[in-house]
Amino acid sequence: MSFRVRFAPSAAEDLQRLFDYLAEQDLNAAERAREAIGLSIEILQAFPFSCRKATPENPFLRELIIDFGNSGYVALFEVENAKTVTVLAVRHQREDDYH
Repeated sequence: MSFRVRFAPSAAEDLQRLFDYLAEQDLNAAERAREAIGLSIEILQAFPFSCRKATPENPFLRELIIDFGNSGYVALFEVENAKTVTVLAVRHQREDDYH
């Protein structure tokens, strides 16, 4: 089974915010981070249920841990139905929480 992965507008804004922040310090690192996030998101096409549950109440709301550098990123996503996964937010692991 293959899922279609889509991004909520807020998640797309998160990706741009994260890229812009890192690009101010190191454009090469920002491009590598964008690539690492993109490659990691691809796993959701085949194995979204392999990611950890974000809350015990909702088994369809999950988090993907994205390794990058000393920490990395976390993508919050929801398995909408048997065909669609929606990325709701992306944050750096050192940020307080999703916004």
